[in-house]
Amino acid sequence: MSATQPFAFVPTGPGELPAATLDRADRLRTDDAALDALWADARVLLLDAEGRALVDEHGLPAAPRGVELSGGAGGSGMATFLGLAADGQAWFSLDAELAAYTAPGTLDVRSAAAAWPMQEAAAFAQARAMQHWHQRHRHCGACGAHNRVERGGWLRRCGGCGIEHYPRTDPAVIVAVSDGERLLLGRQAGWPAGRYSVIAGFVEPGESLEQAVAREVEEETGLAIARCHYRASQPWPFPGTLMLGFFADAIAGEPRPSDELEDVRWFDVDSIADARRREQAGDDSKAALRLSPSLSISRWLLEQWLLEQWLAERMAAAS
Repeated sequence: MSATQPFAFVPTGPGELPAATLDRADRLRTDDAALDALWADARVLLLDAEGRALVDEHGLPAAPRGVELSGGAGGSGMATFLGLAADGQAWFSLDAELAAYTAPGTLDVRSAAAAWPMQEAAAFAQARAMQHWHQRHRHCGACGAHNRVERGGWLRRCGGCGIEHYPRTDPAVIVAVSDGERLLLGRQAGWPAGRYSVIAGFVEPGESLEQAVAREVEEETGLAIARCHYRASQPWPFPGTLMLGFFADAIAGEPRPSDELEDVRWFDVDSIADARRREQAGDDSKAALRLSPSLSISRWLLEQWLLEQWLAERMAAAS
């Protein structure tokens, strides 16, 4: 995993932990005085109303220090505290409209994932997800009164009935389904020509992750699975999903696409390896199979399956 793939956050080997990002420092969220003291020297990510980050002339984050934003309406009390870097510097995010600050341009979070260093891109993903939550929870869902911001931006408390509203993350399963020799991939109608990916869907209330895997595979492909096991997870801030990656073994059969998929089919190792080579050579624009982007967990699962198939072939050849 490279430093320009911050959304992967997946282990690269047994027992390994994801690369370090900000320390979210929950202990400081209730300490308004501490947050105020950190604000002056903090880096502040500024996001426009569409969730794009303000950037400098090089396309990197225009993250001014808090003291540079003193002319605007925002301060630490209006910002979301993102956490502390390894050197102790605080990071906040703030709506750009509250800051008396201009920048040459803006960049969306997906583009930043491919261009920014790990720490900055991960902070942007966190900031975008939090901004989306704040935009949709200005008023209480129980009584309609205004929700005031507390805990460094991580709590909205209703000014009427007092209910506490916390940020939410929507869990979704994403699964690489195999019959032992082939990988099951599907495509949606709006995707680029030839683009296929592994199967995914949201977890429903009252459902375990394993039940969600079995249900989504059956609903989208018509196939039943015999077993599944968890592999890795990935935050997906579009706008606030946690992708939970699985491998699953399918019971024999031919897939059929659901209403959500335009096509679903089995692909063997050679087909996937050829698509991978074409992509690396920049020759996949008209390929029959184009793989999902490298920053996504869908691609990571595919790469892991391909690696395990190659290892199995080598072991079989050596025995």
